[in-house]
Amino acid sequence: MTRETKLTRRETLLKLIAGGGALSLAGCGLDARSPAALAVLEKAETLTRLAQRALLAPREALAREYRPQDISSYFRPNGSTAPDDADYQDAAAIGFADWRLEVGGLVDNPLKLSLADLRAFAPRTQITRHDCVEGWSCIAQWKGARLASVLAAARPKPAARFIALFCADTLEQSLDGNGRYYETIDLVDAAHPQTILAYEMNGAPLPVEHGAPLRLRVERQLGYKMAKYVMRIEAIDGFAALGRGRGGFWEDRGYEWYAGI
Repeated sequence: MTRETKLTRRETLLKLIAGGGALSLAGCGLDARSPAALAVLEKAETLTRLAQRALLAPREALAREYRPQDISSYFRPNGSTAPDDADYQDAAAIGFADWRLEVGGLVDNPLKLSLADLRAFAPRTQITRHDCVEGWSCIAQWKGARLASVLAAARPKPAARFIALFCADTLEQSLDGNGRYYETIDLVDAAHPQTILAYEMNGAPLPVEHGAPLRLRVERQLGYKMAKYVMRIEAIDGFAALGRGRGGFWEDRGYEWYAGI
């Protein structure tokens, strides 16, 4: 793609977003709770995401990596720190010896992977900063299998557009049954070289409070995208049928789906 083409795309995206009147709920006379309003917001968020990627950095750009001496002396655990799911507790009691990561959905080769299987993939180690939406940051070293490598082994079907990660922790006992943590990312972020399924933190097995036995690290996004206690991964063509249809536990509660930094 030429520089002129890139500029044209950026200018187009800026015009679309700048023309917020066309997407204004008030201007459209829409009830913000209606399906039509939600559809408008979804389009607006898509434009925001595309503009952010076009203007700030190319998709393959790496997050900053740090030196060992930069690692935080204390990394604050957040969200769940000890899931009360019975199956999870049974697995943790024996050091996750019988734990398996299920990889399925729109794939040609469904997988069940032990920690040993995950360690058999070429590992990636990175020292990165975790930025929480609450305003705090910590730096840690992470080691794990690239999500792209795991997906390559599962062979996603052409219809797959997103990756959904289902977790062991329940953050709230909601009346609609959507209190179990989950997250989704698109295939662009799934293929990023720094997107890993981490099983080590600071040179040791991942602690329970930080998501043992496996957590997602998607370093170009905010911390709430870094799903902990990952139990199952599915390749999907959309996430409207998951949870409340916004693509993640916190997204279902008003957070943005694309939390790029």
